Amino acid sequence: MSQVLNQHKLLPTYARADLTFVEGDGSWLTDSAGKRYLDLLGGIAVVGLGHKHPAPLAAAHAQLDKLWHTSNLFYTEPMDELASKLSDRFGGAQTFFCNSGAESIEAALKWARKVTGREQFVALEGSFHGRTMGALSVTGQPAKRAAFGPLVPGAVFATPQTLSDHVGPDTAAILLEPVQGEGGVIPLAPEVLAQARALADEHGAVLIFDEVQTGVGRCGSFFAWERLGTKPDALTLAKGLANGLRVGAFLVSDDAPTGFEPGDHASTFGGNPVACAAACAVLDTIDDDLLAHVRALSERFASELPNVRGLGLLLALELDGPAGPVVDAALAQGLVVGTAGPNTLRLTPPLTLSDDEATQAIDILTTLV
Repeated sequence: MSQVLNQHKLLPTYARADLTFVEGDGSWLTDSAGKRYLDLLGGIAVVGLGHKHPAPLAAAHAQLDKLWHTSNLFYTEPMDELASKLSDRFGGAQTFFCNSGAESIEAALKWARKVTGREQFVALEGSFHGRTMGALSVTGQPAKRAAFGPLVPGAVFATPQTLSDHVGPDTAAILLEPVQGEGGVIPLAPEVLAQARALADEHGAVLIFDEVQTGVGRCGSFFAWERLGTKPDALTLAKGLANGLRVGAFLVSDDAPTGFEPGDHASTFGGNPVACAAACAVLDTIDDDLLAHVRALSERFASELPNVRGLGLLLALELDGPAGPVVDAALAQGLVVGTAGPNTLRLTPPLTLSDDEATQAIDILTTLV
């Protein structure tokens, strides 16, 4: 009875399955009735190293015994260490820490206006950047925006083919997902990203990549842009950064103006020591061998399942009919998958998914799609 009451006390912002998970281990989840499920969703690309991975688990436990929180009026060792590790991965960057992908987008939008003195943002139709007012304003999905206007002014939406028609002297930033996630798991062609770089340079705008879902090894390199060949001025991260603990990050290249000064932006819980300690362990764990494993698994899913698109382990299967019933049928067989559109099945498993676990997943999916 208490379980039902607790569910009813939640605002209905999610269409939740009638299922309660109580434990996770590696690529597996266990529900309140003791049934185990192979997790090919990974908390929607969040639990990149699998549930209860020993490295971030140990780092978080150790930090809990030392320091949970101070404030951003001071430095902490995990925050400093994580910023340094991210800088090394990016090739020189400064970081603002926050708590989510949407928060990192909000920081990016403010930074772009501050450094350019301009108001306009150019994003893509079908894009998704978050549900806070600023992030929603640059999300190119009218259905998600319609009920909440008026939104922050200044956003215009292009297609990859019409990008050059929308960028001009009023443009503060071009904001792109290297792979559109919620918009259907649609990779942008390397030429599109290269064109965006050239347009930003030509018009004095900044180029920002939303790597909230594509980053932290998800696409087979630490940042998706590394595989696609175009480096942005700044980017956003969250989701897999601390393997399930709450952290977001906005990175600004050392080659771009920092823009922000004390008082321009803030986040009370940004750079939390426990989350940053876990994130440091995540970065240490994502090495060349793991990234090669991600690329190999990606090729295997693409070769053994029909109508697969994506990059790395951010994958989609385009179905002939609605995806919802397939999600339900998979769940009944002990497999957790998601959707990214009415007819699109989304797969974002832990990067540590084993070959045997991939076989189990492919066998189940083959019977359903």
